Amino acid sequence: MASNRDSAELLTPPLSAVASDFGKAFPFGDAQGTDASRATLRYERRMGDTELSYFLPSRQAGVNDMSLHLGFRAKESVARRSRVRAVWAILRMRHPLLCARAEMHDYDDVRFVFDAPSSAQDALLSADANLEYRMQTKDELMESFMNGPRTLSNDRLSYLIISEPITSPELMPTPPRTPSPALSDPHEPELEAADDEGHQEAERTHQYELLICAMHFIGDGMALHTFANEFFGLLGGEKSEDELRDVLGDEWRSRWAVAPEECALPSALEDNMPLSPAKFRRVAAKVDFQLSEQRLVGGQVFPRRKHPERHTIIPTVTFPEDRTKAILKKCKAHGVSVSAALFAICNVAWVRTAAEGCNRELPTLMYSALNLRPYFTRKPTSELWNSYWYLAIGYFNVVLPSFLPSASAPEGQEPTFWLRAQQAKAQSTKAAKNPLMASRAHEMSRKRGAQARAWGREDDEREKGTWMPPPPVQAAPVKEPAFPARAKAPSSALIGLSLLGNLDGIYKHATFPNTELHTLTTGSRQRHGGMLLFGYTFKGKLWISLGYDENGFADGVIDRFWKEAMDCVDQFLG
Repeated sequence: MASNRDSAELLTPPLSAVASDFGKAFPFGDAQGTDASRATLRYERRMGDTELSYFLPSRQAGVNDMSLHLGFRAKESVARRSRVRAVWAILRMRHPLLCARAEMHDYDDVRFVFDAPSSAQDALLSADANLEYRMQTKDELMESFMNGPRTLSNDRLSYLIISEPITSPELMPTPPRTPSPALSDPHEPELEAADDEGHQEAERTHQYELLICAMHFIGDGMALHTFANEFFGLLGGEKSEDELRDVLGDEWRSRWAVAPEECALPSALEDNMPLSPAKFRRVAAKVDFQLSEQRLVGGQVFPRRKHPERHTIIPTVTFPEDRTKAILKKCKAHGVSVSAALFAICNVAWVRTAAEGCNRELPTLMYSALNLRPYFTRKPTSELWNSYWYLAIGYFNVVLPSFLPSASAPEGQEPTFWLRAQQAKAQSTKAAKNPLMASRAHEMSRKRGAQARAWGREDDEREKGTWMPPPPVQAAPVKEPAFPARAKAPSSALIGLSLLGNLDGIYKHATFPNTELHTLTTGSRQRHGGMLLFGYTFKGKLWISLGYDENGFADGVIDRFWKEAMDCVDQFLG
């Protein structure tokens, strides 16, 4: 793995405080339920197929572990550890999957297990154990998360890192203290009445980097960004630290003073959109899914290579606000969104960089995620347990031709580009509005779950040296095919696109006036040879990034593709 000896020590979380220290620093009062004899309240449920399809491949190297980086400026008092952990504890109380754990009993029996906090102090203790302060830059944070030792585990499904880079222009020569709560003293001058010099320091604006880390099987991009908005709404809002502790106490009392009978954990994706039990409907859903899968034809792939180590990088390009407005205006004039245009960008860039031996008759297949929340028909039993931290994504595909007209043609390639963008929009819209989307999502989750269980079992047996190839399948009696006979076509995907849209619709910047967000980067730990293109607007700017395993592809091929993609943005989007 790509890591260095100096940064390795930074990956070790700080020692946590003991409960008695929190009792001194955070006196909630006896009404909070601090009785140590109280029995632990435990809730659990089995993972659904979609969750399993992300959990099983993640067990060893953390494939698909998510990270969201946000760069922000704030005063030291806003980013003080005691304030951050209070906010973190409040949100972990509201969203129990963040502090649950995963227990594997069998390949089809993996469970979320959640031990409810016995008191507000208990919630603070748990939050502090999953909070770390560092002095790393954004690139160092992302590098350590994606390519270093795994940050998350089955016992730690989420983690928060705050960093003030030592190279920050606002940073004083001596780094600011980030005391462990075990060392906190409610009578310490800095927590009550700082002297003039300390007060001036507290008023200075500092540059901070926040890294939110979460397992993919507990949520998706929508959950991650909604959480970040809620986090900054509390951290950068007008509430004082004392008021935030009051909120934490209220949250605990409303949820755990009287133990709820219903499960506090959000339901699995499949349970949130149940299908009709009618046998005919289930058979029809299977037939529709198989037919839809047969229409997915793709024969374009980046040339790969085997390498013992993966190393993910995320080159990112940001476009200024004025240019972003011009790009959005041009896309709108052609009746498409930037998301649809990015499918066309990848398509044209690939055609221009593909090897001469590429089979141009086979089209280019790309895939993307679809937010399934609008398809949910089952609502939470109580607003109290209405968490947005759960997995709710489906998948759709876009298929585009793998040839272009000659660049020397009188009209050039621009009309073709916009036609491809319109085709991508039409296919995306058709997938989202398909009346059978719910049943297709169920069938896809079953397929992915079965594959994950089979591959997970094989990986474990190979590691133990006990794997045996399955016996040959006995030929079944020939039946009349249910579908028209057709030659099997390849369905290889070139690239995946994570198109987050306008994130300024999620981040309500006006609600956290005491923090100024300026940078957003998202990424995940990739599998060997993995690749994902991200596109979104944030703070009025268009951001395009490409996360990929640079060791998993033939030399130079991704560099050429990325350069061509940015040239296509310049040429077609302006």
